[in-house]
Amino acid sequence: MSATETSVHVTVKSPDQMRELGRRLAGLLRPGDLVLLTGELGAGKTTLTRGLGEGLGVRGAVTSPTFVIARVHPPLAGGPALVHVDAYRLGGGLDEMEDLDLDVSLPESVVVVEWGDGKVEELSEDRLHVVIERAVGADAPGLAAGDEVADADDVREVAVRGVGPRWTAADLTALAAS
Repeated sequence: MSATETSVHVTVKSPDQMRELGRRLAGLLRPGDLVLLTGELGAGKTTLTRGLGEGLGVRGAVTSPTFVIARVHPPLAGGPALVHVDAYRLGGGLDEMEDLDLDVSLPESVVVVEWGDGKVEELSEDRLHVVIERAVGADAPGLAAGDEVADADDVREVAVRGVGPRWTAADLTALAAS
């Protein structure tokens, strides 16, 4: 990790905890922030984004934008809008994303891009990379003997890495709070 990066790892044991992680993450975000979400299908990217929307206080149900590519959720109060993008079906890099005008939306919004790795990093030198991995079985990292888990298949390991000067002094440890 370079001097312009910071990171935290969080074990999430349920969809409700994933939404709560999104709400906590929203507390760190401000207009102009770019968040890239990576994880296999069903990992919890949209669930995390739903929590982000709740934390930011935006209008409209946050659902997967897979078929519409992008959704804008305006703020209910004075906060930033949430621009939720699903780049899964987009094969190219930033060139293919230009039609979405993300560079125009970014300064006054929080832009969250699912499947954005390798596609939108050029939008900002400052960004959060969130990688969600399914934990494997009851021996998953982050689980202690005797941990109560409703369903071991719900357990996720979430790595949040801040890149760029914006995140150098950020305290991402607040995300790990239970």
